[in-house]
Amino acid sequence: MFAVIKTGGKQYIVSPGEKLKIEKLTGEVGESISFDMVLATFDEKNVEIGTPLVSGASVEAKVLQQGRAKKITNLRYHSKTRYRKKKGHRQHFTEVEITSVVSS
Repeated sequence: MFAVIKTGGKQYIVSPGEKLKIEKLTGEVGESISFDMVLATFDEKNVEIGTPLVSGASVEAKVLQQGRAKKITNLRYHSKTRYRKKKGHRQHFTEVEITSVVSS
């Protein structure tokens, strides 16, 4: 069984036991969280596609880690004018493990 969820402006295909890094969510390590924005659920016999969401479906997950990704650098350079601008950014993330997919 797997599902398509929406969180942090992105869509993810998830199944129980899978670990993934998503945009930062509030929650302590070890806490359980629920994703209610389920776009579709699939199992061996049934396929449910929401319009836009599947009613009554949810995905349960456990927070494994809160962290920051590797640094991304952005460099602007204009030739002949001695213009150089360097910026850096580290994105916050939450690592979760999907524990169950509950469909309606």
